[in-house]
Amino acid sequence: MKKFANVAASPAPVRANSFKDETKIRHLLSIHDCTPDQLRKLVETAVAFAAGEEIGHSSLSGSTVGIYFRRASTRTRTSFSVAAHRLGAKTIHYGPSDLQLTTGETVEDTTRVLSGFLKALVIRTNDSVSEMELFATQHRMPVINAMSENEHPTQAIADLAAMRETLGRLEDVHVLYLGEGNNTAASLAFGIAMFAGMRLTLVTPAGYGLADAQLETAKIMARKTGAEIEQHHRIDRLPRNVDVVYTTRWQTMGVPKADPDWKAKFRPYSVTLELMANVSKPSGTIFLHDLPAVRGDEVTNEVLDGPQSKAFRQAEYKLFGAMATLCWCVGDL
Repeated sequence: MKKFANVAASPAPVRANSFKDETKIRHLLSIHDCTPDQLRKLVETAVAFAAGEEIGHSSLSGSTVGIYFRRASTRTRTSFSVAAHRLGAKTIHYGPSDLQLTTGETVEDTTRVLSGFLKALVIRTNDSVSEMELFATQHRMPVINAMSENEHPTQAIADLAAMRETLGRLEDVHVLYLGEGNNTAASLAFGIAMFAGMRLTLVTPAGYGLADAQLETAKIMARKTGAEIEQHHRIDRLPRNVDVVYTTRWQTMGVPKADPDWKAKFRPYSVTLELMANVSKPSGTIFLHDLPAVRGDEVTNEVLDGPQSKAFRQAEYKLFGAMATLCWCVGDL
């Protein structure tokens, strides 16, 4: 098996107008932009990249990928930057004040110009996906949602790939999600809903679950594929013998909550050694966290650093998922 390590060593020369091909690009603003077969392909490709396999020749070689992050990021920004480099591309980074959107240029004009320069544009914002949809009004440059207020699709790809590597399968995997029904939880629910036999139980504080529309969408998707999505708020009704326990930080991107007593409502949902013992199956249960973690809040040190934790391998899968996503969006998968 060829190894991927040498792919970026000698990038292919830029082909004339290679980044002008409008026929193959795909935007990834939501997990809904994938079919179940396409999502499985993304997951399996991420696992193959993690194993060091070379996935053909990348048309990203010799091109430039834009990284436009309006919010702080450690894993996602770094993973997409490294992913682009490994696939033979260069990167250009934009901060929240770097584009002339701040001086009155429209998003539509901005993206029309950028699409003549960039092979792909990766965007993070704390706003809804609507702004990204404006960036995606052109069809020369794929736009990738690296997290919005509503969804975090590339996180779901990394999560599913990490589960696939660790457990050896996705079919019949039961995931217990604890905490806030945030953008990570939404994309995870949509992703799990695409895999037959997968099951997701979301247990959140009352008033902090997935939005009704998101939950109903996930359930409709699950009914079509044979997956199962459930949400409730009873910490005393946790399922037993789950394959995965998953949590995220309680304040997404550090955004404060309106209720001054919110933390008291979340405290019972903290993942502790006792909780893990109560829900784990004899054959083994893993712990996942999308990071960054607020140790002592949503998870204790003993769990995050313990033998069941795969959270830091999961973080590495951000890179492999980013590589798969970039390849898929430019038509290489």
